[in-house]
Amino acid sequence: MISTTTIDRSNVSSEQLCVFLSSYATWLLGCGATCIRLEKNVGRIAAAFNKRADITIMPRHIHLTITDNCLDERFTSTATVMNSAIDFDMNARLSRLSWKIADSPISLTDACKLFSKIIVPSYQSAWAVLLLASSANASFCRLFGGDAVAMAVVFLATFAGYLLKQTLLARKLDVRVVFVLCAFVSSVIGSTDMLFSFGNTGPVALGTSVLYLVPGIPFLNSFSDMLYRHYICAFCRFVDALVLTCCLSIGLCAGMMLMNIGMF
Repeated sequence: MISTTTIDRSNVSSEQLCVFLSSYATWLLGCGATCIRLEKNVGRIAAAFNKRADITIMPRHIHLTITDNCLDERFTSTATVMNSAIDFDMNARLSRLSWKIADSPISLTDACKLFSKIIVPSYQSAWAVLLLASSANASFCRLFGGDAVAMAVVFLATFAGYLLKQTLLARKLDVRVVFVLCAFVSSVIGSTDMLFSFGNTGPVALGTSVLYLVPGIPFLNSFSDMLYRHYICAFCRFVDALVLTCCLSIGLCAGMMLMNIGMF
């Protein structure tokens, strides 16, 4: 149980706060936060302890300096960004933690305890995620004008591709290779609607069968970082997303070539 009584935060040193915020920042950026969110959250927590945070955000590292507003004291650390999957739930909970620290008189020790609970991966059923992703992609097919047969084909194509993605990522295979293989498998299954004339919207089924692989979040984050003048992170995120899109395209084209379906 976290205490909510009045707590004196003046005894928290710059070093203690810097160590905590370095870990906090690496997890926040690793789970898919934008640079501006990271700056605001870290600054909010530092201000709650009457300190100032100066942060330099790089694609793989974070350089953080904490300065005491009253004492001539500062501490600097460099931390490596956590290599974790995009997790909006963790992103939101870490942001709520920054507001809780700012609005509630909790100690740094209690904040560390809350942080330790947040970064523990939440349990999600792999099969539930698989079914929901397949249903969502089939819905995209319908939005683009696909008929019931196309939706069924897209569901199967997404199910097979996403299951392969989960399996290969669990075995630590390079994500770029995973994108190529998954796009290939999904496009082969998605092209059956055109090849065997199961329905009337075969091209829609083929086109939407690989939509689940489009790296939309990295593209959006890169645009946000560019707006707030974090150009290095913006460029790196854009290039990462572009590479994954190219891998998707390679797998899609390979599947179409195998099934002898013309691209133009």
